[in-house]
Amino acid sequence: MSNFDPTKYGPALAELIASAEPMSLDAGDADIANRPALSALSLESTFEHVSIVDTDMARCCLSGVWLLHNFLDESHTISQGISTPSGSYWHGIMHRREGDYSNAKYWMRRVGEHPVFDEMAEHSHNWDPFSFVDDCERAVGSGNQAEISPLRSQQHLEWQMLFDFCYQAAVGR
Repeated sequence: MSNFDPTKYGPALAELIASAEPMSLDAGDADIANRPALSALSLESTFEHVSIVDTDMARCCLSGVWLLHNFLDESHTISQGISTPSGSYWHGIMHRREGDYSNAKYWMRRVGEHPVFDEMAEHSHNWDPFSFVDDCERAVGSGNQAEISPLRSQQHLEWQMLFDFCYQAAVGR
């Protein structure tokens, strides 16, 4: 998603998205410096510049931004309360990152067919969410940076696509 522009998601999210380090395939280290800004996020403050038409999708955005900064527990708390395909998708990514690969696949099955899956397949040859979980498990287990680096790029693209999808649905675009 070469045209991903953090500023199009409003002031509350723009800085948090732009300042994030690339996510590791595993849990990573929580971005403690941004915890106060993340903790201050609410649906009202995050979306004060637009109207929310889908609260679940707006909550998905909050789950995603917590995950972006490696706060897996906070992301999990939000995503597990969203009973939609996108909520399940964020939930699955969180479990993949924490290394609970079978649970990640369980949540990916709960997603069903998601438009982001098709987008990812267009950008990443032979991509599917279940193979991606397996690839991440193998790469994290081996520690081989030559395997990890391209998967991190795919994961970053996946995050951008899912976040944008959720944001656009949250505000009715």
